[in-house]
Amino acid sequence: MAEITEIVTGLQFPEGPIAMPDGSVILVEIARGTLSRATAAGEIEVISDMGGGPNGAAIGPDGHCYVCNNGGFEWATRNGMTFPGEQAADYTSGRIERVNLETGEFEVVYDNCNGEPLKGPNDIVFDRDGGFWFTDHGKNRARDRDRTGIFYARTDGSSIEEKVFPMEGPNGVSLSPDEDWLYVAETPTGRVWAFELAGPGQFAQPGPGLGRRMLAQVPDFHMFDSMAVDSAGNVCVATIITGGITVHSADGQNVDLVPMPDRLTTNICFGGPDLATAYITLSSTGKLVSMPWRCPGLALNFVPTS
Repeated sequence: MAEITEIVTGLQFPEGPIAMPDGSVILVEIARGTLSRATAAGEIEVISDMGGGPNGAAIGPDGHCYVCNNGGFEWATRNGMTFPGEQAADYTSGRIERVNLETGEFEVVYDNCNGEPLKGPNDIVFDRDGGFWFTDHGKNRARDRDRTGIFYARTDGSSIEEKVFPMEGPNGVSLSPDEDWLYVAETPTGRVWAFELAGPGQFAQPGPGLGRRMLAQVPDFHMFDSMAVDSAGNVCVATIITGGITVHSADGQNVDLVPMPDRLTTNICFGGPDLATAYITLSSTGKLVSMPWRCPGLALNFVPTS
């Protein structure tokens, strides 16, 4: 087991961490319906009470936080651990929301694409041009589930495009250091796909298949959640069921698992001096932990550095 430090406990299914320059970590608490801040002193402050199911989060070029709200789950507790279930009884829609970090006020930027409602937006990443990719994981119900895909959108609400459809429960999404590759994790298949890009929001090989290649599919029973890329281009994917962070080299040839003490290890981000610290959400046990990482993380485009 890796040597980890507990920063905050008692969180209500944390995900979407963003390490900030003041030592705090912004994250969502999906079961609580909030965008929250874990301070360096180990306290939790609610930034915005959003309702639904705030999920992936990222800082945009305007300094606001953009949140993938999946609309909410039904929840179960077993042996002191929390687990998400089917679509919430009070579910209305999925949406992309913009949060003012100073006031906590939020607004819906997108809740549909060309008239098709968003189902369960999950994870988000900004490119250097200021647009963002996001995944729609969909919602599960008693006898059916949504077919969903990958989207590219602008922050001003002027443009949203469904770029890939369908995928099997797309979840984590990241960009390579040169932004020539888009990485997407599928949860139920336990696969990471790589799509070559020609520019912001554009695939290098349009048409059937989009030139995708399967970066990795580890041969055991696991599922993939969110991800982050380090400065060497390794794709670090939160791995549930197995419980840990699976590190894939960019060429897919090397893979290593960093185990964590929670089967629902859901997210990783990098922060601290030289981005040498990994912050990891252990969701079923409600913890945010940190540990020194073997390779500095990749700096995100719009997270302030000071």
